[in-house]
Amino acid sequence: MSRRVVRAVLAAIVGAGAMSLAATGCGGGRFAVAGHATPSAGLSWGPCKEASSSAGFECATMPVPLDYAKPEGEKIGIALVRLRATDTGRRIGALVFNFGGPGGSGVSTLLNAASAFAALGRRYDLVSFDPRGVDRSGGIHCLSGPQMDQWLSREPSDSTEEETRLATDFARGCQRSAGRILPYVGTMNAARDMESLRQSLGEPRLNYFGFSYGTHLGAVYATLFPRAVGRMVLDSAVDPSVGMLDMAKTQALGFQKAYEDYLADCAKTRTSCPLGADTATANATVLNLLRGLERQPVKSDGRVVTEDIARAGVVQALYSRLTWPLLTEAIRDAGKGDMRGLLTLADEYAGRRPDGTYTSLQFSLPAILCADTTDRPSVAQAEDLARRLDAQTPLFAPTAASAGSCSVWPVPGNDAARRVNATGSNPIVVVGVTNDPATPYQWAPRLTAQLRTGVLLTLAGEGHGAYGQSPCIDTAVNSYLLGGKVPAKGLRC
Repeated sequence: MSRRVVRAVLAAIVGAGAMSLAATGCGGGRFAVAGHATPSAGLSWGPCKEASSSAGFECATMPVPLDYAKPEGEKIGIALVRLRATDTGRRIGALVFNFGGPGGSGVSTLLNAASAFAALGRRYDLVSFDPRGVDRSGGIHCLSGPQMDQWLSREPSDSTEEETRLATDFARGCQRSAGRILPYVGTMNAARDMESLRQSLGEPRLNYFGFSYGTHLGAVYATLFPRAVGRMVLDSAVDPSVGMLDMAKTQALGFQKAYEDYLADCAKTRTSCPLGADTATANATVLNLLRGLERQPVKSDGRVVTEDIARAGVVQALYSRLTWPLLTEAIRDAGKGDMRGLLTLADEYAGRRPDGTYTSLQFSLPAILCADTTDRPSVAQAEDLARRLDAQTPLFAPTAASAGSCSVWPVPGNDAARRVNATGSNPIVVVGVTNDPATPYQWAPRLTAQLRTGVLLTLAGEGHGAYGQSPCIDTAVNSYLLGGKVPAKGLRC
């Protein structure tokens, strides 16, 4: 895949995605189809306003119950996008994608990155959706653009009092603007929505490709509807049994490993690495930059770049080896006082659009995470974890403070989505990358075991997301999705 395509896919996988085509509003809004609609198995498909009609994309809105306990009650619209199979004579059916987050827009990602899945798109209709609470599907918005700018510039804080205030203000904003749907945005309901989608598409089984959080969604679907599972691939696996503090610790250390690999890669060039001739010097360059921003934030294009904003930019670039050169350029320029590179990366991570508005990403993410667990560590516990991690990862330890956010969330969680068991389903291919910073590799064998029907596929490499990185991985995944050939047990690429 080209760097442009990979970055478009990564944007949703990592929960970033400040894509220019992203839209605001709930349910239909700007997403509403235009022109002649084509009925298909209960759905009315028509041209997408956000894509040229020549591109071949079709859009629809699928009504589902807000509360599945009241199927005849209030409905919420789930925004869908489809790109029909190009080889109609050999069409298999529909392949549904979730690109991650939680909170990433499947509609925006497929519109931008369908070419990355051209081999699959010859025989499958490529289909994706914005899950409930995300962007066009009743997207949650808790703070205005300027408020979000201020919030991100101070989050996370190393003060328990300040972090509690930040988390509380954020949660209250979500309750004020989206309190009606907050109780219903969890993964259990999203999986039920996928079953409604399967039925609406007229598919006998669900063929599914999930990335990152999409692996959790796929695992929950397979638990609820094992006999409806067709060919399912879960790339960059999440272990749903992990608690909030454990997740924060594992991810902080995962990003530290990716950061160290990045520094070593840059230092290999020695004289041409602008950060330093060795990893220790390069690390000192980065840490000194962030500590300087902690003491004195810097203005850039009318905005203030703080230590927290800069850290978010670093995190964004570490999701893929392909974006390491962008990080080097951004840090080099920041050392000269030009913060635009880091600010751009941070905006991608946060889902900030060029006009200063935000996608629902940063709002729907905690809403879904907190809905999916009863685990409620306090802010003080999260801050304590951050302090204990400082010796191992001074750059990423502060991010652990956000693990206490659910303690002030206005809606109680439920642990049902943390227990998965797909006994009775077709084989489910689970993919893990050995040096994945966001969904560390150990989660892949754990999810495989919990599913009971999982088959583990391993990529020895860097980055978040295996598909598109390795011909070996692509061949194994495509052979399964297109031909039903299950990868050999223990296959490692």
